[in-house]
Amino acid sequence: MSARQEGARRLPESSAVLEPGRNCWRVERATRVAFLIDAEAYFAAFADAVERARRSVLIVGWDFNGGTQLWHGGRGSELPAQLASFLRCVLERRRTLHVNVLDWDFPMLYAGDRELLPAYRFAWQMPRRFHFRLDPCCPIGASHHQKIVVVDDRVAFVGGMDIAAERWDTREHRADDPRRTDARGTPFPPVHDVQMMVEGPIAAAIGDLVRERWRCATGRRLPRPVRARSEPWPPEVEPALEDVDVAIARTQPAYQGRPEVREIEELYVDAIAAAERWIYVENQYLTSAAVGDALIRRLREPDGPEVVVVGPSKCAGWLEETTMGALRARLVGRIRDNDPHGRFHIYHPTVPDLGDARLNVHAKLMIVDDTLIRIGSANLNNRSMGLDTECDLAIEDAGDGRVGRAARKLLCELLGEHLGVPPGRVDEELARSGSLGATVEKLRGGARTLVPIDDEVAPWMDSLVDAAAVFDSERPIPADELQEMVAPLEPVLPRRWPLYVGAAVVLAIAATWAWTPLRDWFDPAELVGRLTPFARSPYAPPIVVGLFVVGGVLLVPVTLLIVATTAAFGAPLGALYALLGSLASAGAGYALGVSLGRDRVRSLFGHRLSKIGSRLSRHGVLVMTVVRMLPLAPFAVVNLAAGAAQIRLRDFLAGTALGMLPGIVGAAVFAEQLLRTVRQPGATNVLLLALVIVALFFGGRWLERRVMGVAPDERPHRVRRRWSWLGWFRTSGRIPGTPDPSPRR
Repeated sequence: MSARQEGARRLPESSAVLEPGRNCWRVERATRVAFLIDAEAYFAAFADAVERARRSVLIVGWDFNGGTQLWHGGRGSELPAQLASFLRCVLERRRTLHVNVLDWDFPMLYAGDRELLPAYRFAWQMPRRFHFRLDPCCPIGASHHQKIVVVDDRVAFVGGMDIAAERWDTREHRADDPRRTDARGTPFPPVHDVQMMVEGPIAAAIGDLVRERWRCATGRRLPRPVRARSEPWPPEVEPALEDVDVAIARTQPAYQGRPEVREIEELYVDAIAAAERWIYVENQYLTSAAVGDALIRRLREPDGPEVVVVGPSKCAGWLEETTMGALRARLVGRIRDNDPHGRFHIYHPTVPDLGDARLNVHAKLMIVDDTLIRIGSANLNNRSMGLDTECDLAIEDAGDGRVGRAARKLLCELLGEHLGVPPGRVDEELARSGSLGATVEKLRGGARTLVPIDDEVAPWMDSLVDAAAVFDSERPIPADELQEMVAPLEPVLPRRWPLYVGAAVVLAIAATWAWTPLRDWFDPAELVGRLTPFARSPYAPPIVVGLFVVGGVLLVPVTLLIVATTAAFGAPLGALYALLGSLASAGAGYALGVSLGRDRVRSLFGHRLSKIGSRLSRHGVLVMTVVRMLPLAPFAVVNLAAGAAQIRLRDFLAGTALGMLPGIVGAAVFAEQLLRTVRQPGATNVLLLALVIVALFFGGRWLERRVMGVAPDERPHRVRRRWSWLGWFRTSGRIPGTPDPSPRR
């Protein structure tokens, strides 16, 4: 029985929550445990532990950036503070040490926030005992989201923080902290997070988990490190607990024969069911249906627990806000509608002088009463329950009160940080009132405080919630099912009499191209020259939109229009104009399909149109996204068929935007670098252009393998030909994109 089916249960008061084999993987002893609040503490402890390593450092994460600054002054180490340089120096000092880094094989959509070709960069810069691999071992649309470091199998770090850009911050979260910049010196907003550090047999168990992940991703087994006389625990870190049992809970999607694991979801539901007084949560998201159902069940009870949630005020960027933000708003509204006793509270933290920026709550933490602490990588969204690969640690009080005291102390420290008051003041008020919600309400209101989140969603955004759910799926779509969904979109022969009509139209267009100035008009160089004078004109958007619509009617390759637009207006603005133009062209084709009707279009394209319509009606956004990324049929044909099938316009436009955006970004980068190379044909620009071409080529091949789920040489000849690299350009004339964007993690 799944966690959602058991969401209504209430655990007996005498029962332990942690149950290996059901809601956790293993329970092992930890000789010491510490809670590291915010990246300043975590990065310093990480550096101290790695500096003391003798045999092995294992790092797995959603992101890994060699330019990350581990500390900013005040540390006595002679080693450099930059992550890549720091690891290189540690490896040069310690000849017995190996460092293995497993980074998620991210889609190109995230390339702007990541290091360019990290595997090659590290291969050039690092010693041979540094092993960097990208992890592609995820289903379609999923991500590897664990954030783990294991040192000598003696100390391990698990939590919400990658060792990456835009993570470092202090507990003050000053709005204007000059140290909070990325590797390029660009400031980023304050961010709050939590990591757990453990020592002892639990660290070796986490090491086993990482080594199994390495085997899955690379096909090679990492041996357990030879026991070394190392003491990697940083002496500056005071343990919060000693000699306690710690549980490891996982999420693992079914993939390539591996079974599905949903221990994290089970543990969330069980922990909520066991709560008596309060549940305190810090999390980046709140969209999980299973967690929402479990909370609603407890809030309906007359003697149920209070629930206090701390999250960000808004999601990062317009795309996340219109997807994950809208989904959170809907779930919060449903929880409030089922909270007759007013025990649900949701806040966001703020600091003075923050302005329009936000303090990003990136932590994934839950404290239940004075009995259970859990910290890990799992967000409170559906993805983390079943689609993404996750790892959480949990500690339960054994009856001696030690975990309870540590939980109370951690709770007061976190609330004290958010409310701008000493932890002792929080503890006093909590003891006096006996209410977590009343304590927050009593102490908030200063310059640094917690502000209630009013998650009312605008009607236009609420209408997109169903479409946004594609971002927060809890299970992957099997490759064979996805192929079956999009297979009907292969080119088909028209019926008899429409064949002549279609041929006449094609001949008319061909004649127009051959015997009119149209061919010169759409010559790439000529087109760029005609668009360039409008670079600063307010009339540029309607001109570009009109060009795309006319070009769509005249079967002008979309890639040509995108490249010309980005070349004329520059990468950022040109990409925006190209996206608007592509949507307008798609909308025009959709409208034509609607006006012609299903029967007329079916007479032109045959019985397969009904299959197209059935797939789009069941999986509109997803199929449209995949089809735009992987053009299985000509652009104009898909537009026409979608309109004739009468799928929802918002699904059609949302899928088109999501699917075309990565390809447009890739084309913009290519056009920008091509122009730069033509204008300044130096060795550096030529090399960068070659790298862009290689990245686009292998990105397309990678996506092809991921979506189809099999190697190219294993496919039938018909499918293999349609999916060949040249087929990308033959079918639609546009550069392929990348997998569907998942929320920023």
